Amino acid sequence: MESIPNPVCGEHQINKKWGETTFEYSDEGITIQVPNVPAWICPLDGEASFTPEMVDEIIFTVRELIEIAKKARERRSVFTEYIVAVS
Repeated sequence: MESIPNPVCGEHQINKKWGETTFEYSDEGITIQVPNVPAWICPLDGEASFTPEMVDEIIFTVRELIEIAKKARERRSVFTEYIVAVS
């Protein structure tokens, strides 16, 4: 079976390492942070690359969370920060 090589950081020209990172996205004053996302990470600056499957999951999850946050803002919820965990 053929092994897939680690991706190389385009800026530093070194192999990225497999690990976990926090993905962050901001839109219209709403910030979504998703911790512990598996990714290829540059050991020098932490720049992350995600697998195509992970990108699909991130997009789906962030879209849902943005919509929920917008609805909370529209009803003028007093809560402005949320922590949600799924086990």
